[in-house]
Amino acid sequence: MSKAANTRLTILQKAFELIYTKGYQTTSIDDIIATTQVTKGAFYYHFKTKDEMGVAIIEEILKPTMLESFIKPIENSQNPVTDLYNMISYLLLEDPFLHVKYGCPVGNLTQEMTPWNNQFSQALSQLVDQWMTTIEKAILNGQTSGLIRKDINGKQVGFFIMSGYWGIRNFGKLQNDKSCYVAYLKEFKNYLNSLR
Repeated sequence: MSKAANTRLTILQKAFELIYTKGYQTTSIDDIIATTQVTKGAFYYHFKTKDEMGVAIIEEILKPTMLESFIKPIENSQNPVTDLYNMISYLLLEDPFLHVKYGCPVGNLTQEMTPWNNQFSQALSQLVDQWMTTIEKAILNGQTSGLIRKDINGKQVGFFIMSGYWGIRNFGKLQNDKSCYVAYLKEFKNYLNSLR
């Protein structure tokens, strides 16, 4: 990796950490520069604006992470009841990238930025749409293999799972405690079993 590419990646990683812990709007370019220890000139060499950097964080930090943790575990699922439960359980209880007290970074940015910035809306929509499509495909695979009832609507399942995940992340963030995740997972398992 070239020095310029390495500097750009460092800016994105450090900026993400600040934004995840403090919020996008309360994180200034000066905060990012102080944390990364790059010059203002180096920052503006890579990003014309803070919002350009924010969209790059979605594309280059969140998208690959989401692909690894939200998409791949269910991408070729033949048993969605088990695979969906294991994925959500891992995301809530084990994933080192996600912290209970800060919530879900995609959820946070969706709440904070989509009312004000169309570029953020589009970039975040692509991530969410990809997750939705993958859940729908998993449900269809389960129906094909006879593990999911034929009357189940994959899109409805997707909305239910995604909204439940984001909602419980907010409870965890509010309480700074994973105990609500455990209670949620028990009911989530019941829901998934009802799809059989």
